[in-house]
Amino acid sequence: MKGVILAAGKGTRLYPATAHIPKPLLPIANRPTIHYAFDRLREIDVTEICVVVGENEDAMRTALGTGDDLSVELTFVRQSEPKGLAHAISFAKDFVGEDEFIVYLGDAIYSEPLSELRTQFANSSCANLNLVKEVDDPRRFGVANVEDGKIIKLVEKPAVPESNLAMAGVYFFRSPIWEVIPELQPSARGEYEITDAIQLLINRGETVLPGLYKGDWFDTGTLDSFLECTRYLIGGGVLIGANALVNCPLGVSTCIGDGSLVECGGTSDSTILPGSRVQVAGRIEHCILGGNIESHGDLKNCVAFDGELIEY
Repeated sequence: MKGVILAAGKGTRLYPATAHIPKPLLPIANRPTIHYAFDRLREIDVTEICVVVGENEDAMRTALGTGDDLSVELTFVRQSEPKGLAHAISFAKDFVGEDEFIVYLGDAIYSEPLSELRTQFANSSCANLNLVKEVDDPRRFGVANVEDGKIIKLVEKPAVPESNLAMAGVYFFRSPIWEVIPELQPSARGEYEITDAIQLLINRGETVLPGLYKGDWFDTGTLDSFLECTRYLIGGGVLIGANALVNCPLGVSTCIGDGSLVECGGTSDSTILPGSRVQVAGRIEHCILGGNIESHGDLKNCVAFDGELIEY
């Protein structure tokens, strides 16, 4: 089995940090986000990995190289323009060939291994198996409607969900996917959707299965979800990177990056990116801060990098 990591997105919901650091490389708990994807893929013996990149290609190649340091073998392909997940997957066709493969969204982090899902996929002859997660509010997700153990319909962000099973960012495929992607039409938002591709598989009579995931899942693509995931990864405590200098009381869920200098009135629920210089007269609460940051008052509920700050 081969792996495909989709990592071409711009991460606009974490600007301005992701205007300087590509989202897949943005450190979470002091490790690049994409490194957690490599962890999960290695656990299921997937080491031949294609990383689908976009405008971030140069930075991604420089940071990840051939993958030798990460015990994986990396190939990079570039999505020509951001036209959706199915469009991104199409660029990995030559890399995958006729092999089975797993698609992993580059900003997703999972608390538990994917071993049971790989076994379920291997023991079936299905065209596609999708990681699904029971959620309290399915209206925010693509939702899988299941009957007799098979997915019979996918509905994107339904106003009245028929199921509480959210599509949660990991997809196992066999070769029939390559037959349906060319048939896709753009969605209402002008993109080629992975849910539409999977629905075409269902419509053609292919078997599509749900793989129920019972661990925790974080998408890390917003300030709230990024900090929630950080809180989980560091156990709600404090993580201070190597060679960091800190002159302030550190509160719960605070992550200080390697080589940073931090002076402030106190922190909570915040991440200071590696190599930052942060001097804040007040408190830092629920923030991601990077570069050179100065403030005469509190910083709360924001992402800031150098002179640019966006409140969320």
